[in-house]
Amino acid sequence: MKYDFDREINRKDTQSAKWGVIQDPDDPSRWHATDDYYGEDRVLPLWVADMDFPAPRPVVDALVRRAQHGIYGYTIRTEAYDRAVVDWMKRRHGWEIEPGWIVSTPGVVPAVNYLVRTFVGPGEKVLVQRPVYYPFFNAIENNNAEIVSSSLILDDGCYQMDFDDFEKKAADPATTLYILCSPHNPVGRVWSREELAHVGEICLKHRVLVVADEIHADLIFKGITFTPFAAISEAMAQNTVVCTAPSKTFNLAGLHTSNIIIPNDRLKHRFQQTLNSCGMGKWATPFGVLACETAYREGEPWLEQVMTYIEDNLDYLQEFIDSHIPGIRVIRPEGTYLVWLDCRGLGLDKWALKRLMLGKARIFPDEGFIFGPEGDGFERINIACPRSILQDALERIRKAVIG
Repeated sequence: MKYDFDREINRKDTQSAKWGVIQDPDDPSRWHATDDYYGEDRVLPLWVADMDFPAPRPVVDALVRRAQHGIYGYTIRTEAYDRAVVDWMKRRHGWEIEPGWIVSTPGVVPAVNYLVRTFVGPGEKVLVQRPVYYPFFNAIENNNAEIVSSSLILDDGCYQMDFDDFEKKAADPATTLYILCSPHNPVGRVWSREELAHVGEICLKHRVLVVADEIHADLIFKGITFTPFAAISEAMAQNTVVCTAPSKTFNLAGLHTSNIIIPNDRLKHRFQQTLNSCGMGKWATPFGVLACETAYREGEPWLEQVMTYIEDNLDYLQEFIDSHIPGIRVIRPEGTYLVWLDCRGLGLDKWALKRLMLGKARIFPDEGFIFGPEGDGFERINIACPRSILQDALERIRKAVIG
């Protein structure tokens, strides 16, 4: 079927985090309800990774039928569910996994927290590559570990890994785990097989376990190839925990379903012990397992269409900013539906930039500095929205910048 992504859908009264709250322009610790802002003066939320598009029709239909059943008791992951995950990984990414490698968690962020708790001792270090997805920082610090960054290098509009610095940080005996963001959030890089193999070999050499967050793996633009980290070699597979979910791919984040893929039996056993100790049993949510299985079996046509629409949005944004908003540069992503904007040319400090976007333009993006100090002067915006919302947002930014 043909999907209509141009249609705006009012998300009021749906308990939407994206549309329901905004941050205070002057005090990031304070949040306000946005109910009063619907209409022409509404704040446009372009922050959290949540699409403004309905999920694929087969998923919606399956959930409606399940809801009408009326009984929502304890739910298990079935063999059919596992097979849907296995088939998806092979069909989309050429990665052959076994059903026995899959561990369910209520999301990738909780999984990363449990993984740090399992494999990193108090005072040990976890390696990241800032600017990077900021919940990694909480997962590390909340579990009494230390953040160490091998920061990415911005070179002529494209971010690169600093392999020499990465090996220096990985060689520290206190560094025991590396969180790889692939595709990278927020800068949008889809790492090449060669780049991934290089960091993988460094981690093997220095006995650093890899946690690969591949939640955006299905959101890849034309001409770009995604490589599953654990598919590069058997040695890397045995040293890797891969975090996946249908949530970003099919806009199912609220259903709290993720699939953590662990080829190494010993690592899987240790992780499962942590889950058990935290009361995370074998139960799943009835809607989450159904949505994931249905999406992986029947959602591909929707995914192809939505990625075409998002890439058209990206082209529109690129042309608009290049033509009308001097001082802002688009760091063009290779994947995800998140765009990293270099706003340093505006000459504003991070708080003045925040006030410009949220207070003057009435746009709510994610400020770059929350992804680490390397993000000062940047903004991350979500372009998985109808074109009319994106056009309005860009025109507001233009007026706020130009005056």
